[in-house]
Amino acid sequence: MAEIDFMSVLHKSTKRDYLARVNDPEYPKAKAAALAKKFDFDYWDGDRRICYGGYRYMEGRWEKVARAIAEHYQLPPNPKILDIGCGKGFLLYDFLKVIPDAEVQGIDISPYAIANSKEEIRDRLQVGSATLLPWPDNHFDLVISITTLHNLHSFELDLALREMERVGKTNKYLCVESYRNENEKANLLYWQVTCEAFNSPKAWQWWFDQTGYSGDHSYIYFE
Repeated sequence: MAEIDFMSVLHKSTKRDYLARVNDPEYPKAKAAALAKKFDFDYWDGDRRICYGGYRYMEGRWEKVARAIAEHYQLPPNPKILDIGCGKGFLLYDFLKVIPDAEVQGIDISPYAIANSKEEIRDRLQVGSATLLPWPDNHFDLVISITTLHNLHSFELDLALREMERVGKTNKYLCVESYRNENEKANLLYWQVTCEAFNSPKAWQWWFDQTGYSGDHSYIYFE
């Protein structure tokens, strides 16, 4: 298991006004979170003050992440790749640009995301939960989960980490939100709208040890 950063290149490209997020007169934090946690239109394509404000495919945005991951891991020909929390499937679509012969699969809790996913790979995506993956043991050559598992309560997180470990062979990578100090913790609390697992890196490591998760990981910090 190693800490490997594939995501900061995207995360740090966004400017954030934390206090404005909390105090917005139309969508104050509590209202925005209540809407976002439905993982429906408002979360993906509604007002930016709720969440993404229009989650659309941008050419090349996810390809740099897919390429970095593919270059890091030693994958066999025709690798089986699973994305847990795949959203609209943009990362998986770009994986096929990097590894054209890959067999990609995605799962997400949001019916809206799957219904509005990248049309070219929609038949490889399905609605489902990270806590109960519909694949046999050791099925995938690479399992990834990016900015998803921190949205789970403790009783779900335990199951999800065990499931991720179960369906993957050797190569696994996840990215979750975290904090290293009180400033980052406050910013995380101000900015997030769906996070349920507020863990420091040390606490996340406890979860990995507790569940037997053997893959790699990285953290998103709100500096």
